[in-house]
Amino acid sequence: MQSLTRLLSTTLTLQAQLRTAPAMALQQWRSKTKVVEKPKPGAGQQFRRTVHFPEEYTVEPLKITHLAGRDPVSGRLVAKGIGGGIKQQYRWVKWVRDGPTEGAQEELVLEVLRDGCRTAKVALVAVGDELKYILATENMKVGDILKTSRFIPRIPVRPNEGDAYPLGALPVGTRIHCLEKNPGQMCHLIHAAGTFGTILRKFDDKVVVQLPSKREFAFQRTCMATVGRLSNPEHNKEHVGSAQRMREMGNRPRSGLWKRKEGKHGRKIRRLPPMTTISPPAPPKEEAIKLTLPL
Repeated sequence: MQSLTRLLSTTLTLQAQLRTAPAMALQQWRSKTKVVEKPKPGAGQQFRRTVHFPEEYTVEPLKITHLAGRDPVSGRLVAKGIGGGIKQQYRWVKWVRDGPTEGAQEELVLEVLRDGCRTAKVALVAVGDELKYILATENMKVGDILKTSRFIPRIPVRPNEGDAYPLGALPVGTRIHCLEKNPGQMCHLIHAAGTFGTILRKFDDKVVVQLPSKREFAFQRTCMATVGRLSNPEHNKEHVGSAQRMREMGNRPRSGLWKRKEGKHGRKIRRLPPMTTISPPAPPKEEAIKLTLPL
């Protein structure tokens, strides 16, 4: 009798295991995740577009791959609020303003146009038999003659808007943009629309420049800089006006930022009141007996 009971219990256990085996396998399969190293937003890296640069410089619009806030390697979402928008053309700006060490070379402005991938306008410039794009200044127009030189004279020059000179050749108080951090590097400082730096003072072989952030830095006097304020100074005052315009600019709406129980207009979480002791109900009041028999 005991052997029969043991056999029945073993059979029931095996049947239960067979029934739960597919469910357990499915649960294990669902819980398996692939570990992907996803970069963090910021650190000078944007996840809005990838520009395909050719080997040689060209003034033709370059091809763009829109990322919509995703990592180009893993495809995982990194930066929220990015996606969609009107397709833009990327124009390759030549950040190196190189000139002769003696005298100056002249450059002719052929066209001033807007670039959807940057806030400031760009200018198509001809230098000899070469065409290149540079950032346009506030008052730059077609037909202007620009000068570029690496010569530092004993007396500071009187530059015009759009000219490129070393910091040591410019007088104190000059507004500049497209500043080199180190001599020979690309001009990667002061690019935003309407911004400019100011030359404050000079000492030894250094030139002190105040950047748009109001911070002061001392650069070598041989660092190149372009004279003038950048174009499109009203960019920071531009009114968007509608949600559709934000979508056209490539910005998606972000949800989940407002919380009911937090913030200025949210429901506050207050401290609970102290414990209340429940007392027994009050006894009913005795009714007064009225005598109706006249005496």
